Amino acid sequence: MTAILASQGHLGTVTDESRTDSEKRETRPAVFLVARPSVDLEGMRAYLAEVGGESWLDQRVQEGEPNPGELLAEFAGRICYRSWEPGLNANVTRVRTDRHAYFGNILASLHGSVLEHASYSFAFRSVSRVFTHELVRHRAGSAFSQESLRYVRLTDIGFRVPPALEPVRAQVLSLVEQLEEFQVSAAEQLGLDDEGVPFAVKKEITSALRRLAPIGLSTDILWTANVRTLRHVIEMRTAPGAEEELRMVFDEVARTMLAEAPELFQDFVRREDGSWVPEHRKV
Repeated sequence: MTAILASQGHLGTVTDESRTDSEKRETRPAVFLVARPSVDLEGMRAYLAEVGGESWLDQRVQEGEPNPGELLAEFAGRICYRSWEPGLNANVTRVRTDRHAYFGNILASLHGSVLEHASYSFAFRSVSRVFTHELVRHRAGSAFSQESLRYVRLTDIGFRVPPALEPVRAQVLSLVEQLEEFQVSAAEQLGLDDEGVPFAVKKEITSALRRLAPIGLSTDILWTANVRTLRHVIEMRTAPGAEEELRMVFDEVARTMLAEAPELFQDFVRREDGSWVPEHRKV
């Protein structure tokens, strides 16, 4: 599991000591890589024994512990051309054996479909609903599971003050505090915790109360995306014109994926403005 914390565009941790109640409502987006591809080497080897490509897998294993995402994507690419080794396809007389060169050619050829076989899951903690509303627009190649405020009561409202609102920080935190107090007092007045209240009633009132919560409140969401989608979203959401919270979070996603599957993101470069730009777009 990989966990990365971000606050006001900076990495690090913050203690709760000497912080006011309002300040303790402030949250920091956190990025957790919670799942990656898993490859069954024996199943892969059994298939290759049928087609005559075991030498390719032997070479990858001899190089060290195979990277599952990269191995799966390469397996997908080589199955398209039966390019495990020369001679298996009469049209193929030479094959690239170096992984870096192989993926460089895949990316340059825009053969992005093979990247869709490798998926990674990220848990985003304490991101705003501004963030999640924009994230879920990337539907192709993605899956989402978000904390539901129809079922989860807002007993507290976490909030991150964006840099643009720093001059009015005190007012922002005061407003969030008032909204939080309303959520708690309204739940009490409506008797949500009274004995015998049906869950259906709790759900209806909880759903109604969320309408009076700020879109910037902190929430959690699980996002699964294949590598092709990850490449696209990283490029889009770290661009200079992207929303600042998304730029901050996806800067960390980019760093994570460069460490996790470097060959699949080998053409990405981080510019001085914080944007991650691939050499080969629309792969």
